[in-house]
Amino acid sequence: MMENLSIHDPPPGAMPPSLGRAAPPPQPQQLPPQMFTTAAQLLDLTDKKLLVCLRDGRKLTGVLRSWDQFANLVLQSTIERTFAITSDPSDPQPKGLYADQNHGIFLVRGENVLLLGEIDLDKDDDPPPGFEKAEFNMVEKLAKERRAAEKTKEKAKLKKLATLGFEGESMGEIIL
Repeated sequence: MMENLSIHDPPPGAMPPSLGRAAPPPQPQQLPPQMFTTAAQLLDLTDKKLLVCLRDGRKLTGVLRSWDQFANLVLQSTIERTFAITSDPSDPQPKGLYADQNHGIFLVRGENVLLLGEIDLDKDDDPPPGFEKAEFNMVEKLAKERRAAEKTKEKAKLKKLATLGFEGESMGEIIL
């Protein structure tokens, strides 16, 4: 059987107020940590190893040492990990190469952070499934070639859509 309780009901096991005594003043409600949607949420992540994905596609790992009200981050022992997929992108388990480049202390502007999360230290040293470690210059070159091919493909698609009368969100920025 479900009970209909409100926030004003006494907790289970609490004694009802005695007759003749005034009830104690209500305590202000504490908000759970999930309710904070500001940079204050970063307090729990300070001094922990994080993965930070940036708007430009870079992926950084490092220890969060400091942050401010704009969510600008200072990462220590920062490593940039670059991926180059060598298999067909439609494969359910992509295969490819990855490389790490050390950056040391790294300042990340808050508006460039797309995603961040704590890294499981037990799995930190494991290579990504389906990827092999390679030289950074080679992986970076393969990744740039793949991005250029995707950009060319996207331009061709936008050009075809423009001939059909469709206009993309950023058509004013792209020169066809």
